[in-house]
Amino acid sequence: MPETIATDGITRVPGIEVGHYTDLANATGCTVVICRRGAMGGVDVRGNFPATRETDMLSPTKWDTQIHAITLTGGSVYGLDAASGVVRYLAEHSIGLRVGMARIPRVPAAVIYDLALVTHKVRPTAENGYAACENASSGPVPEGTVGAGTGGTAGKLLGLERAMKSGIGTASAELEDGLIAAALVVTNPVGGVNDPHTGQVVAGPRTEDGTMRDSITLLTSPDFVPPKWLPQSNTTIGVVATNARLTKEEVNRLASAAHDGLALTVRPAHLTHDGDTMFALATGAYAGQADMTRLCAAVARCTSEAIIRSVRKATGLGGIPAVSELGR
Repeated sequence: MPETIATDGITRVPGIEVGHYTDLANATGCTVVICRRGAMGGVDVRGNFPATRETDMLSPTKWDTQIHAITLTGGSVYGLDAASGVVRYLAEHSIGLRVGMARIPRVPAAVIYDLALVTHKVRPTAENGYAACENASSGPVPEGTVGAGTGGTAGKLLGLERAMKSGIGTASAELEDGLIAAALVVTNPVGGVNDPHTGQVVAGPRTEDGTMRDSITLLTSPDFVPPKWLPQSNTTIGVVATNARLTKEEVNRLASAAHDGLALTVRPAHLTHDGDTMFALATGAYAGQADMTRLCAAVARCTSEAIIRSVRKATGLGGIPAVSELGR
């Protein structure tokens, strides 16, 4: 399968590394975002059906201020095991918060449900999370049907068999004199994906003649009949990052701004059947004073662009076609 590389993604933020573990045979995988020197972390969980790990410590009311990696994974709740492998890798490399004689890596995680695409019996494990760390680098990030995006699909309002393949994507922007905002997103919504600039459906439910429907129009139509099987099997998860020096309150605001970008592109977002979760990292390497208004706007834009890339860079899997294979 051809590999698509993003040269201007989240690793454009100095100190951020990304690694994937990909299982194409079983349509699942995991992705790790590592910040070896630690970063201020935040999170915003908007979906009604999330599966997460260690998100409470990211609240502005909690004492913890530094995290060392974020795990994004397939496999539903079972896939949270991948984060244990990330913790083990970081501990072996002396990365983490020093508590007494030990180093304690802080590794929040979130999952997508990909158990319906090929098999429900194979999920990312701790060994797979460890392997993703071994693959991590600060270089260009592979996109599409890789890592946690391997089993991602979009536009499932007419059933999985009418969905479109999605995956993982990343994007970045430089605001001024070295201030960078970036996003890495795993796209797996029940709704469709629209281009925020044109409104055009990029990946939506496919009708019998092969055309794609707008998910909001379809969902609000009086003659819409939901498929018999529409479980809580959808989620868009991701990480936004900046090299700005932010407080814990500010970095949590960035996580909220990421959902603005999600909602610009995933239509509709944050539904009953989604577990949308966005993390945020601030490494603090930028010496200047960041304008939060501009930074939030940049994060929303990067999130939106990363979602579009996750769909356009994907390749078909498990009988679900990708946009690139339909000539669109």
